[in-house]
Amino acid sequence: MRDAGFFHDKIFYRKLWSLAFPIALQSLMLATVAAMDALMLGYLDQNAMSAVSLATQVQFIQNMVLGTITAGIAILGAQYWGKGDKETLNDIFCMSLRLSALVSVAFFAGCVFFPRYLMLIFTDEEVLIEIGIRYLKIAGWSYLLTGISQCYLAIMKVSEHAAQAARVSVTISLADTAMNAIFIYGLLGFPAMGVEGASVSTLVSRILELIWVVFLSCRKTYIRPQWRGMFRRNRLLAKDFRKCTLPILGASLAWGIGFTSYSAFMGHLGTDATAANSVAAVIRDLVCCLCNGLASGGGILVGNELGAGDLKKGKLYGDRLVKLAFIAGFLSTGVMLLVTPVILRFVKLTAGAQDYLLGMMLIMAFYMIGRAVNTIIINGIFAAGGDTMFDMYSLVVVMWCVAIPLAAAGTFFLDWPVLAVYACTCLDEVGKIPWVLIHYRKNKWVRDLTR
Repeated sequence: MRDAGFFHDKIFYRKLWSLAFPIALQSLMLATVAAMDALMLGYLDQNAMSAVSLATQVQFIQNMVLGTITAGIAILGAQYWGKGDKETLNDIFCMSLRLSALVSVAFFAGCVFFPRYLMLIFTDEEVLIEIGIRYLKIAGWSYLLTGISQCYLAIMKVSEHAAQAARVSVTISLADTAMNAIFIYGLLGFPAMGVEGASVSTLVSRILELIWVVFLSCRKTYIRPQWRGMFRRNRLLAKDFRKCTLPILGASLAWGIGFTSYSAFMGHLGTDATAANSVAAVIRDLVCCLCNGLASGGGILVGNELGAGDLKKGKLYGDRLVKLAFIAGFLSTGVMLLVTPVILRFVKLTAGAQDYLLGMMLIMAFYMIGRAVNTIIINGIFAAGGDTMFDMYSLVVVMWCVAIPLAAAGTFFLDWPVLAVYACTCLDEVGKIPWVLIHYRKNKWVRDLTR
């Protein structure tokens, strides 16, 4: 049945825009910082860029785990906010802070005390390992703070302060970019620190971010943790939280470790392949910002309606987001094709790495359709109603049973060309589309999770 209000429902688009635009902007700025790191280090030295790209895969995995925790805030928090239950929302906040602190300490310890072992996972090139160790020993301290600030930002998004959360992230990201230039190249009288400069700017930025969000939470209309709740366990809420987040954790780890293995495959195919993949990954993250914003903002919007008990409107909003997902996918493909010649001209790479990068960008243009559709439907719509198990199943089948075995075989046993291996790493998103649409029509995600 045709949705007559798809192009004319001003309330829907106003709500969606007020959520999706700040979140997309926040995602864009975070990706931009990563891009500027890569470009600045790439201008300095190709190996420095490649090593830091591999080293930051550790933070990528940490963000997967922390993303699971903040996803719990988004799923349950959006529904309880729609219901008007601020007390339970505060309990969710405190629970998330406890979990994030534990995760942050674990990753900090690994980066600061065992950096060589972490780098060996991604490459056997000694020059890249040594550079990565220098980066991780400093950047690891910032991993202590990341989880706490991400919980504060997540609670702002679900409590109608998404614009303020974006303002924090954008400002900190701009400061991080400026400090990167200062510390890497030694501007304004500072010594040139190279790779260590990139890690120092990351650490300073995370300190500033945490101070800012804690200060904001003290304002009247903001949710701030009631410290007695930090030591109080709500068994029913904890059960709901586990039910929503454990499948997300499984899916995040499956996706995160799988995605990290893709970088490891490129790392074992030589420095040119590693450098090209590093640039391609940064561009991919930049172009994905639109679908990330639509997924997060749309998920909150659908969750608000489901938590308020209006399942019919929640379903209607889900249908509209599916259509927007395909539009976003084709737009992302167009953007990828348009920026390819610009990136090739701007980035300083060897001739071999340039050829690899061109092929990767063309492959990734088609990959973006699947990435946008799956991100918005799975991470936005399905998650809004607590239907989080499907993502893990689909990743196990498509990524771990198809894409990773093919890419691993091509890398270590069959001696496939670099671009053939890279194409295998992009199979998972495109292959999931039919499965995702079939599951969407079952309407298992149309649920009110509040008690």
